[in-house]
Amino acid sequence: MGRGKIVIRRIDNSTSRQVTFSKRRSGLLKKAKELAILCDADVGLIIFSSTGRLYDFTNTSMKSVIERYNKVKEEPDPLANPISEVKYWQSEAANLRQQLQNLQANHRNLMGENLSGLNVKDLQNLENQLEIGLKGVRMRKDHILIDEIQELNRQGNLIHQENLELYQKVYGTRNATRKDSNSFINNSLRIREDPHEPFCLQLCQPQQENHETPPGATIGRLQLQ
Repeated sequence: MGRGKIVIRRIDNSTSRQVTFSKRRSGLLKKAKELAILCDADVGLIIFSSTGRLYDFTNTSMKSVIERYNKVKEEPDPLANPISEVKYWQSEAANLRQQLQNLQANHRNLMGENLSGLNVKDLQNLENQLEIGLKGVRMRKDHILIDEIQELNRQGNLIHQENLELYQKVYGTRNATRKDSNSFINNSLRIREDPHEPFCLQLCQPQQENHETPPGATIGRLQLQ
């Protein structure tokens, strides 16, 4: 069963109010610390209890946080009037265009273009960037090749295992096949002991018992390998 909704209002009982204040204060201080660490924010928290006791937290300096707060509050809002708002967005657009031009120039330099205006230090920095990028590309390529080789080896092992199982099935039925076959086709099908050697199939004339070969008759032999 879930907890009921808590009505936010002043707690009349002083003991319960003090316990609630202690729990909520600890939770608020913990959240402020997490916010400063996770988001790299400058956090300043000030709490006064009903008895006048001070509780505070800051990840930098409380004095610097308060000074910064007062400075920002005293500065006029750049978006307070339409003219200032237009100038503000024009300045932002100009900054973005400049950043785009810098990125395009850097990209051309990485492609080996427009290098005439670079000095030795700039060229050295560009060379270092290319070496770092090339190293990352090679590492990624090697990783992909290793994965593909491992996959091919796995498939090869599976195929080899299937071949062994098929050989065991054929080899296991060899004796039964020899016992059940009649004497006329005995030794017609031979299976070698080595599974890696190619099978040799021989088709021979049946052996004749107590019969002589008629004059002029020829015994044929067909051999398939």
